[in-house]
This record gives sequence, C-alpha cells and structure tokens, in this order.
Amino acid sequence: MQSEDLKNLVIEIINTKTETQNIELKAANSGCPTHLFDTLSSFSNQDGGGIIIFGISEKDNYEVCGVYDPQDLQKKVTEQCKQMEPIVRALFTTCDIDGNTIVSAEIPGVDIAYRPVFYKGIGRVKGSYIRVGESDEPMTEYEIYSYEAFRQRKRDDIRTVEEANMRLFDQDRLAMYLMEVKRERKNLAKNMSDEEILEVMGVTVESKPTLAGLMTFSKYPQTYFPQLCITAVSLPGTEHGAVGEDGARFIDNKRITGAIPDMLEEAVEFVIKNSRTKTIIDERGRRADKPEYPIIAVREAIVNALVHRDYSIHTENVPIRIEMFRDRMEITNSGGLYGKITIDALGKAHPETRNATLANMLELLHVTENRYPGIPTMRNEFLKAKLPAPVFSVIHGEFKVVMKNGYYSDDLNLTESIIEFCSIPRTRDELTQFIGKSRSYVMNKIIYPMVEAGELKMTIPESPKSHSQKFVKKY
Repeated sequence: MQSEDLKNLVIEIINTKTETQNIELKAANSGCPTHLFDTLSSFSNQDGGGIIIFGISEKDNYEVCGVYDPQDLQKKVTEQCKQMEPIVRALFTTCDIDGNTIVSAEIPGVDIAYRPVFYKGIGRVKGSYIRVGESDEPMTEYEIYSYEAFRQRKRDDIRTVEEANMRLFDQDRLAMYLMEVKRERKNLAKNMSDEEILEVMGVTVESKPTLAGLMTFSKYPQTYFPQLCITAVSLPGTEHGAVGEDGARFIDNKRITGAIPDMLEEAVEFVIKNSRTKTIIDERGRRADKPEYPIIAVREAIVNALVHRDYSIHTENVPIRIEMFRDRMEITNSGGLYGKITIDALGKAHPETRNATLANMLELLHVTENRYPGIPTMRNEFLKAKLPAPVFSVIHGEFKVVMKNGYYSDDLNLTESIIEFCSIPRTRDELTQFIGKSRSYVMNKIIYPMVEAGELKMTIPESPKSHSQKFVKKY
C-alpha cells in the first residue's frame, strides 16, 4: 500500500466510523498495543488477510490521534509477529494526517496448508483465532481440526465402523454396485474376488465396513450414527419463531433417515410436498404450473450436502438441515469448503474432494456424476426459472446454500406474485398459506387493499364475507 492509499483509507474509516472484516483499528498514541496476537492470527487465517491501522482512536469517535513513535511501533509489532506460528510477515506503510503519523500493518492471509496461524505462547488450541465481522474470536476445536485434516489428508469417510455388520447391507444395491465396478473397472473384474473388490474400493477395510460403505449400503446406518441424517422443516413465516394461524411452529417436520441414496430421494420428496406451485400463463395463453424451486437444483444441493459434508467424529452428531421458509429455503451441512477453494471460485474451479471414496461409490450407483456439475447446474436452473441465484456461504465450519423462491422479497414482488397466483380464483385459506402470514394480516393488510386498488376482484362481490368467497386477478 502507498502512503496516499493509506491516507484515503483513513478518511474513509473516519467517515464510516467502523471497523470491518479486514480492518482493525488501534490508538497507539501512548505506546504499542501489547496484545495483537488475536488479530494477527485471525487476519492470517482468512483469505485476503487484513490491515491493522495504528493512530485512530475508536473510543474517541474515530479521532486521528497518531502514534507515539512510528519506528519503535514497527519494531514492537514485528516482535509480536515473530511469536506467531508460522511467523507473520507484516508490510508497513506510514502517512501524515494533520501532523499526526498513521502506521498500517498489512497482514497477509497464509496458504491453507499452513493454517491455523496461532500464538506460540499459548499453543494451537487456545492461540488460534478467526475473524467474525469486526471481532476476533477463538477458533473452535472443530475449525482447527478442519485445517489439520486437510493438511494431513485425513480420510474420515474410510474410517472403519467396528460394530457395524455387513449382514444389514442392502444386498440388491451392493450387487448393483459390484456389477458397475466390474463393468467400469475391468481389471478388477479379472483379477479379484467380490470381497477383494469391496476392500480395494473402500467399502470395507479388513472385512469391516467403512463409514462410506455404511452410509451407502446399510439399510439403516443411523443404528450406529443416529444424527447422520437430515432434519427437514417447513416453517410458516420468514424467520424462526414465527407461528401459523393455528399457533403451529411447523407446517411440516420430518427426520429423514436411511442410506444416502434413500435420504436423497426422500428429502427431494419433502421439498416437493412442501413447495407451493405458481400458475402461469405461457406465451400461447396456456396455463402451466411452475414449481416454487427448480427441483433439479434442489436435488443437486442436497446431493452436495450429503456427499461433501464432514463425516469426522467432530460432526457425527450434527444432521444436515433443510429449512423451508416462506421466502427461501436453506440447506446447511457441517464442514466448510475443503482445501484451497474459495466461495468466489465455486463452480469455476474443480476443488479437492473431502470424501473421495464416498463420492466414487455414489457415482458408480449413478446417484451423482462426481464431475463437479452441481454448483453450475444450480445456478443455471435458477437462471432459467428467472429466480435469484443461490447464495453460498461458510459460517463457523458450516456450509449453507440459500435459495430464494421469488414469491416476495419486497412489496412490489409480493403484489406481482399474488396477482400471478390469483390467475385462478383463490380462497382465503389458499392466500393465507401462499403468503405465509396470519389470516387477519393477509386479508386486512394485503388482499382487501388490492381489491380496493383494482388489482384483484371478488368472485361474489355482492356478499364480501361469504364463506365461498374467492379472489381472482382482475383482467
């Protein structure tokens, strides 16, 4: 960074009066801060690193106070950098603002193979931090493990499940798998027995089922891992805690269990069952049903969650979650991005696979293609449906995809959606369920005002309170 760039950044900070994900402020007008380890760690452990700016007092309304001694400050900050593992290499810049000297220390993000960066004085477990907004928070044991698992190439999907028994495997599915292996891997078919093939392909290790084998072929893997399942809920509002007209917290609530191929199909069925359907008029004037979410995209998202979730001992008590709100659906699984891939690169670069053995099994069973088409497919399906693109994020070791249904993100979209929904006459109950708010609110605050505005009309206008009353688009 050049001095002029630093000066412009300081002016921007003074105007916005806030720290950010990659900017930390320190006054340093009476000496060097003695506890920079948390920020040095958190900036080093995030892509893009961060900048510590000395000479601005956050407590005094972001006043420029300058530093006590630029040269000594840089020396002492460097000393603290040397107490990190691995050592942090800060890049310093200075500038002058109204006679006050400002010093910045740019902290580079390190390669994932060297994370987590931590303070040697208290060790890896207590000295590793992660940046959350404008604060530095201690890494969880699982977050630290995730880095170590990648660095050490731990393969949690092929750890054996000692208490499991192959007698409870779905023998038809296993036979189909062996047939596909022999067809695709002809050298194995010629030279190995079925038992040897299962060993080579990672279904077993020394005749004991692996976790991948269990999750793919067992009739009920939740016997051993009750939480390696999917919890699916359909909610009446747009936030947790909202209740329906009858006080119910859920429209539907289900725990989905079984092997991965079975959970996948049941989860897709749950989404279809709890999705609303729009009635649209095509370019030829014909009515057609449009699903709330593109089902192909939904299936890809659920496949990704099942295949790429973390199957380590740290997360085996955490199920995959499908939460259907009135305006969106969220699918969340344990395990952030694996390897060096970033959120911005999703769908553009081929990442390393966390559970390569599991992915290979499901590919041979034609559950997934294992060619990384999932993210591009989701985006293309939402584009074709004229819906907002899915949003992907990683927070505290969990990967989440948010799919918006386009029914309403603001009042204009809500009005347009209601008019489209009322292409055929709709009852009060249908409208209440469609909008996802209380019946009183829907009718008094939304529907009747739309009738008064001429956007909808009643099918029985002479009897507005009739139980048979319906509302339809005014052509």
